[in-house]
Amino acid sequence: MQIRELSIPGAYEFTPKQFGDDRGVFLEWFKDSTFTPTAGEPLSLKQANCSVSAAGVLRGIHYTANPPGQAKYVTCFKGAFLDVVVDLRVGSPTFGTWDSVLIDDVDRRAVYLSPGLGHAILSLEDGSTVVYLCSLEYTPELDHDVSPLDPDLRIDWPTVGRNGEPLEYILSAKDSIAPTLAVAQESGLLPAL
Repeated sequence: MQIRELSIPGAYEFTPKQFGDDRGVFLEWFKDSTFTPTAGEPLSLKQANCSVSAAGVLRGIHYTANPPGQAKYVTCFKGAFLDVVVDLRVGSPTFGTWDSVLIDDVDRRAVYLSPGLGHAILSLEDGSTVVYLCSLEYTPELDHDVSPLDPDLRIDWPTVGRNGEPLEYILSAKDSIAPTLAVAQESGLLPAL
C-alpha cells in the first residue's frame, strides 16, 4: 500500500495494491498493521456508513465536536468523488486550508481524517458510492457543519463530472444553510488544536 500525507497534518491518502485476473480484482482497502503506524493510533471502529449519490451531490463540510471527535477512513466503491479535507482546528498552522483526493473505482484510494478535521465529498457521476469507517457513532448534538461553498475557503470544486457533463451542485437543506468558517469560529463551534 502506498501512503501519502496530505498538506493538512492528520490526513492521509492510502492507495492499495490491486491484484486482478480474469475473475476481477482483489485489494486490501484497510489494514491495521499499515494504518496504525501511519496514524499513530488504531482506528477504533464504532460505525460504518455507505452513501450513494447522483452526479453533483455535494455533502459537507461536516465535522464532530472535538473532544470527543470523530476520525474517518473513506473510500469509493463505485463511481468517483472529490474528497476534500479542511483543517477546522483553531490554532493549527494549516487552519482554514484544504486538500483533496480523487477517490474512485479505478485507483481505489482511501482517505483518513483525524478528529477535528472537516470533510466534504462531491459526486462526479451518477450512482457514485462512498463508504467510510468512523471512530464514533453519529451523535446529532456533536455534529456540525461549515458551508462547502464558503468563498473564503476557496475550495476548487470541479464544474465537470467524470463523464464530461457539467455539474450542478446539489446540497441538503442542512448543508445549504451551514455557516461560513468565520461564523462557526465566532460562534465557538470549531475544534481547538
